[in-house]
Amino acid sequence: MARHMFRAVFAAMFVVLLTGSAWAHGAHGVAGGFWSGVLHPVTGWDHVIAMVAVGLWGAFLGRPAVWILPVVFPLVMAFGGALGVLGVPLPHVETGIALSAVVLGLLVASAARLPVLWAGVIVGIFAIFHGHAHGTELPEAANPFAYALGFVIATGCLHVLGILFGLLTRWKEGELAVRTGGVAVAAGGLAFLTGWL
Repeated sequence: MARHMFRAVFAAMFVVLLTGSAWAHGAHGVAGGFWSGVLHPVTGWDHVIAMVAVGLWGAFLGRPAVWILPVVFPLVMAFGGALGVLGVPLPHVETGIALSAVVLGLLVASAARLPVLWAGVIVGIFAIFHGHAHGTELPEAANPFAYALGFVIATGCLHVLGILFGLLTRWKEGELAVRTGGVAVAAGGLAFLTGWL
């Protein structure tokens, strides 16, 4: 299974590079929108830790959550992004993003085994906040579709990184490392929530 996930990561990276090369010769706004979308999730640590935590928690929950949660998050995030692009207000977006890291980190740290439905609901709620932030920060003159595609692909890659790290839970020492990672994610979220970072 780990071999398949490594292939998925490399395939996603290949698609990102190939698509970027193809779009670089097209409309400037499309290329700018796509790369802005790719960079947005990976340059904000509050986004990075929460998205990696989704993969970590999915790995703890096992099948089918290990695949469902990383699919639910980008899909619902795209919906939240559309709300942001359309200018639909969503209160406390930054608080929701910080709380996502706190809650998801604590779920990983405690190895919480919720039913897949409830795990999907939790992940989906937080995905709306992340997506809304991406949508409202859409660069001017950027193609919204290309931008959304970029941030969904980048998010998927971060989830896969979390899943790969989460595979360590197969071993006792690895489970301790992953749960410690959950503590670090929760601490990072708390730092963002309180304004320390």
